Amino acid sequence: MTAASNATPPTQTLDVQPTPLALLLLGREADPRSERGVECPGDLPSPSDPDLVARARAAKERLGDRVFVLGHHYQRDEVIEFADVTGDSFKLAREAAARPDAEYIVFCGVHFMAESADILTSDDQQVVLPDLAAGCSMADMATAEQVAECWDVLAEAGVSEQTVPVAYMNSSADIKSFTGRHGGTICTSSNAARALGWAFEQVDPDRGKVLFLPDQHLGRNTAVRDMGMSLEDCVVYNPHKPNGGLTPEELRDARMILWRGHCSVHGRFSVDSVRDVRERMPGVNVLVHPECKNEVVAAADFVGSTEYIINTLEAAPAGSKWAIGTELNLVRRLANRYAAEGKEIAFLDRTVCFCSTMNRIDLPHLVWALESLADGTTVNRIQVDRETEKFAKLALERMLALP
Repeated sequence: MTAASNATPPTQTLDVQPTPLALLLLGREADPRSERGVECPGDLPSPSDPDLVARARAAKERLGDRVFVLGHHYQRDEVIEFADVTGDSFKLAREAAARPDAEYIVFCGVHFMAESADILTSDDQQVVLPDLAAGCSMADMATAEQVAECWDVLAEAGVSEQTVPVAYMNSSADIKSFTGRHGGTICTSSNAARALGWAFEQVDPDRGKVLFLPDQHLGRNTAVRDMGMSLEDCVVYNPHKPNGGLTPEELRDARMILWRGHCSVHGRFSVDSVRDVRERMPGVNVLVHPECKNEVVAAADFVGSTEYIINTLEAAPAGSKWAIGTELNLVRRLANRYAAEGKEIAFLDRTVCFCSTMNRIDLPHLVWALESLADGTTVNRIQVDRETEKFAKLALERMLALP
């Protein structure tokens, strides 16, 4: 062996740069148009601080009527305690718009909800999200660029002129804006059937279609369960495949073009979950959210929005048994609320599952946001640019005008 063969090979420098997504997930980059996590810009109180509750109360008292705190049903109890009003995403956005005198709207929810509140409130009001990492994986499954490409695919297939976009409330401001710009409307899980009915009235009854995004399950369940369509009337557009994985013929034959998106919480429930709970709790009523898979909805006894779930349990007779297929924070809160009335309320699945991004809003983040506002510093303000807001608001107004 020669000396040359024992020499250490020269070091090769690889020019490898982390991707934007990797930086986001590491908390080392910011993307205000994304639902993914970003680094918190301030110093948070320690979660072990025994004075957090007192600090939150003191900061809220200092702010007085200048602040209005919204709490989504899926939030932690420690956060809900400080909410001036609780509700689903659209109810909370409307509540924010109904408080024009509040200088600050602190939205304890996720990013797309805060965007909707900013769209519906005045320019003088500032919407704050306590943790910018509180996003929605479903909303992230449809980007403006992907949806624009999808529309091009529909145009090439010759169906775009007879297609009306309907966007679920759980979508980014960009997607709501796209929907408004193309003559569509927004829907919630409560009024999805009315929104689809309106959309089909805008097009030829024989050739008309709806592009439903981003949640395929709500779109499919509404079309089949509430509108009398068949599963064959629905196709799924996959943004990660060429032409969405669909042929022009499939697009022309479809009535519902469903975006390939889903809720990470509701999507985990299965028919096995339903069978298992019926064995464990004889006589149980299975109540699920329409973001669940079609086969789970078909196996359930009751199906409805978050508000429907709450109202159904409130009206339920004493001694009744319920298995609920929705986010665990809400299920646990309802179980505790109605235990004294003899109502047995259980989570549908054996595996505990919180909405991980919704749970990013915790007491330390809320305290930090409130104390910052009380000290005169606005943090984590959510602002939708005027052009996006214009068409997103148009789509939301169309929904508000639904009969």
